[in-house]
Amino acid sequence: MTAVQEKPKAVAPSGPPPRRRGKRATALAGTDKLVLALMLGIPAVVHLLFVWVPTLGSIALSFSRWNGIGGLEDIEWIGVANYVEIFSEYPRFWPAVQHNLIWLLFLLVVPTTAGLLLAVLLDRELRFSRIYQSALYMPMVLSLALVGFIWQLIYTPDGGLLNSLLGLSADPVDWIGDSDINLYAVLVAAAWRHTGYIMLLYLAGLKSVDPALKEAAALDGASSAQTFFRVTFPVMKPVNIVVAVVTVIEALRAFDIVYVINKGRNGLELLSVLVTDNIIGEASRIGRGSAVAVILLTISLGVIIPYLYQVFSKENRT
Repeated sequence: MTAVQEKPKAVAPSGPPPRRRGKRATALAGTDKLVLALMLGIPAVVHLLFVWVPTLGSIALSFSRWNGIGGLEDIEWIGVANYVEIFSEYPRFWPAVQHNLIWLLFLLVVPTTAGLLLAVLLDRELRFSRIYQSALYMPMVLSLALVGFIWQLIYTPDGGLLNSLLGLSADPVDWIGDSDINLYAVLVAAAWRHTGYIMLLYLAGLKSVDPALKEAAALDGASSAQTFFRVTFPVMKPVNIVVAVVTVIEALRAFDIVYVINKGRNGLELLSVLVTDNIIGEASRIGRGSAVAVILLTISLGVIIPYLYQVFSKENRT
């Protein structure tokens, strides 16, 4: 008979058991929890107090009639009467909407095209390109109020730089006072500031394009223009979306530059100016001003929400 061999028993290793690899929860000390609570709590409270509370308050006050004098008991709730008045009787509303649309179209065409052109030129590694980038982006560092002051000096009828360069000192043009041209004069100033920002966005997008795509297009016999419009520009679709959203927001929030120049009157009415005039103007009408603010907020959300939906949907897919 064949002897059956017994398998050797496994000897348990001596010493501490091996550590399991993977994530391990780390308990926070009491001081760490306090610091974490302060770091998260303080910004959250500030955000609630200065963003959400005024926003919800404006929405509520848009359904009221109140001149800002007295307490909450003096507020008269009138439903949607403010909105009806704004759309049907308020004479400054529709000109302001028209001016905001012109502002938007101008920024979408002029600074966007100029910024893209400058980005393409700077992407070719020109000599002193860093200096050019800094010089072209410098206006974006300035506030719109300061830009308004600068261009006021340029547009001044008596002794202004523009009239002097055009040889119109004898018969000067009132670039700011003439309601037929002052909007476009201010748009040139706004575009001067906005172009540098668009250039920077597109330059970052061009730097992120895979060079292999351009090389493949060149091997297929595509010209530089064909490579750009059929390969490079479609690849920069995320940058184009960001540029469009930024431009829309810039057009809707425009306020400083027109308010500095002429208080947003005489052809420079904008929705943001109407909000200020109604709330802190001589005849304070907080309800109507809040209603205009809600309309402006609704228009802004109509652009921002689809953008955020697209961004988060892309993150979920990845």
